[in-house]
Amino acid sequence: MTAIQTLNKVVDIAEKRRDEARAALAQQQREMQIAQDQLKQLQTYADEAQQRWMARSSGAGVDAQQLFHQRQFMAKIDHALEFQRGVIANREALIDRSQGQLMVAERDVAGLRKYTERKLQAAQQLAQRQDQKATDEMALSIHLRQSLAQAQAQGMRS
Repeated sequence: MTAIQTLNKVVDIAEKRRDEARAALAQQQREMQIAQDQLKQLQTYADEAQQRWMARSSGAGVDAQQLFHQRQFMAKIDHALEFQRGVIANREALIDRSQGQLMVAERDVAGLRKYTERKLQAAQQLAQRQDQKATDEMALSIHLRQSLAQAQAQGMRS
């Protein structure tokens, strides 16, 4: 396997890692959307529960036990909302990390491609120089043979 083939394999591996990082980021973003949707549903439910309580409590009086249960219920909903906000914060951190990993992977791919390109250009330039050298040597050889032949022809005439 030539050095260029080896470098191409390394680029392929780096591209695979980049694609995996891109897929991981997409998964994190999908999970973030789900978490945000859940928070929105919880907030809507909390708002509706609060509105139902206000409608029920404004018309007729409420006793202390109903008020106690309502406060406990709303405390549980508030706890669920805070928990979901924590989930979202965690998802944001994971997305930030995934974005960083993707940027590193993309930088690695770009660097390896550039390095491979330079090596390929260097190999092509070396091959061109070798071809030119061979052509020059062949031309010199032909010229020397012709010069020798002319010198021998002139030597035989004299």
